[in-house]
Amino acid sequence: MRGQGRGFGRSGGWQQADLPPAEDAPAWFAGRLPTGWFTGAPEVQVDRDEILVVGTLPIQHVSDASDADKAGHEAGLIARFREETRDARIRVAREGEHRYGRKVSWGAVAGGTRELFTTHSAPVMTRLRQPERQVLDTLVDAGVARSRSDALSWCVRLVGRNADNWLDQLRSAMSEVDRVRAAGPDAGTADDANADAKPAGPDTDDPEVTH
Repeated sequence: MRGQGRGFGRSGGWQQADLPPAEDAPAWFAGRLPTGWFTGAPEVQVDRDEILVVGTLPIQHVSDASDADKAGHEAGLIARFREETRDARIRVAREGEHRYGRKVSWGAVAGGTRELFTTHSAPVMTRLRQPERQVLDTLVDAGVARSRSDALSWCVRLVGRNADNWLDQLRSAMSEVDRVRAAGPDAGTADDANADAKPAGPDTDDPEVTH
């Protein structure tokens, strides 16, 4: 059970000020989903736009099945799960979207087959100077991408695959910043108050004290 894939790089931490917190999303979906859908708690990934819920389906292959038959069986299981759970997933998604203020998307894993469905594509606007545009145009001209937009998406996926460790460290650091920010500057108030208290002993302003 995981909660990751957070949004980054703006004032106020990984979450925008107008978004509800979603740290408990993995636990909430694990408790909310009907028993028997998946073999265990689902994988839950969260960013500022979307919550992606991916579960592993129970599967038992015929012992002497070929690789092609296994792949076909897995694809069939995912297709059946998608169709049979459609109405229930819509209800859960609506509850999750109301709770967390993000679109809820789904996926399933069966054996070696992983399929995402109803995923959310969020537009990202950016301005690029000529050297950056030339990189995208090279990918388009070489047939790697169909358009500049597709080329930019390809670049992001490439960075994600090759910088997983660095991105995980960055996410952890930003989570710690969020935790400290949420604690606020009053966390040490009690200690400060004790430090400022007068030391125990006779009060020289008390008229009952003799010298």
